Amino acid sequence: MRKVLTICSLAVLTLVVAVRAQQDKSKRPSPPATAKCELAAGKSITIDYSSPRKKGRAIFTDVVKYGEIWRTGANEATTFVTNTDLMVGGTHVPAGSYTLFTVPNKDKWTLVISKKTGEWGTDYPGEKEDLARIDMKAATGPAAENFTISLDKGAKGCTLKLAWDTTTASVEIATM
Repeated sequence: MRKVLTICSLAVLTLVVAVRAQQDKSKRPSPPATAKCELAAGKSITIDYSSPRKKGRAIFTDVVKYGEIWRTGANEATTFVTNTDLMVGGTHVPAGSYTLFTVPNKDKWTLVISKKTGEWGTDYPGEKEDLARIDMKAATGPAAENFTISLDKGAKGCTLKLAWDTTTASVEIATM
């Protein structure tokens, strides 16, 4: 009886440890990351995403396909939250919470701001839920092992940059 109890206790302990490891997102192969831009008068933009790694893969042939919608990160959907109305690449984006997707291409990317939130990263809800599709500039830059989203502060707002492998896509964001 003791032997059965000991084995059952070890099984439960192993299960608890496994569940806790799954819940610790920092231990994922694509850990969570945040980009934030503090604007004037307490206004801000925050992007929460998961940062996949290149790991020797050919990113724009094996992982991300040109001309196809991409979840723009890994794991849960990438969120874009602003507490103020913005102009993103010349397109009005009201204050609120959104999900970001992109359509990468060699010469330009399209930023897709979806009104639907809370989905898993691969679950693009379709164009009917798009708030906007915004052109992004694409350029070759220094090699980046980790996919990174940054919000670089500027005079009138910030520049949203997506960088992975040797590609950087960017678009200007300004307050209204």
